[in-house]
Amino acid sequence: MENQAGDSALPEKKYTRQSGLWLGMYTKYRIGEKLFYYGEYHMRRRDHLIENMAQIYLRFGLSYLVNEKFEVTGGIVTPFYWAPKDQYSDEEQIDNVVNQFRFWQQFLFIQSMGRVKIYHQIRTEQRWKRDYLVNSPFELTHRMRYKISTYIPLNKPKLQDKTVFFSGYNEIFIQAGKPVLYNYFEDNRLFLGLGYVINENFQLQAGYMKSIQQKERGFDLNNRDIIRFSVYHNLDFTKRKKESRNQEVDPLL
Repeated sequence: MENQAGDSALPEKKYTRQSGLWLGMYTKYRIGEKLFYYGEYHMRRRDHLIENMAQIYLRFGLSYLVNEKFEVTGGIVTPFYWAPKDQYSDEEQIDNVVNQFRFWQQFLFIQSMGRVKIYHQIRTEQRWKRDYLVNSPFELTHRMRYKISTYIPLNKPKLQDKTVFFSGYNEIFIQAGKPVLYNYFEDNRLFLGLGYVINENFQLQAGYMKSIQQKERGFDLNNRDIIRFSVYHNLDFTKRKKESRNQEVDPLL
């Protein structure tokens, strides 16, 4: 009886429907035999897909190819967040745009299953973030992410020039740190989409992402429907001998 009474006192989960449009560009440039520059550049809008600005998101890093099935990356992130003004009263003074500072590390494992490849991505981040209220202090939190993804060629046996492919992933976000009290689970993102390999240097991808995002109080969640469009660009700045144009193209992760 006591357990039943305690359970009934817990607040019910409250879901808020949101929608957004995320535009992104991913770059990967070979600058050594096993060394790459990695970059991500995102513009994200929210509320009825495009009504309000949400984020400008810049990620920079260096990748080292340990072998053909294992890659390590590390670098910095500098996102800028636009304040959700409807969550603050008129009396509160807020900064319209707030930035964050982050370091990030990534470990990528590739698993081959016939014509299909499975990608296991583990990413960690150290984030210095603050509230939108004026003069709020920066506080350190930690985030851990695991993503499992796949790319399946549809009109050709492998990813190469002029290939249409299916792409899908699921990514789980866990966070920790002194400011985190009730929302250790931060987000889950499920993505389904289609892509096209223009050539060995350019890929396009578009699709739908469902995000369930837990907010600070724990029982408030954002149920987000997001449309994503992405461009992928890679170049080789080394003097390696050009291989056949029918070689398999590696997706950018």
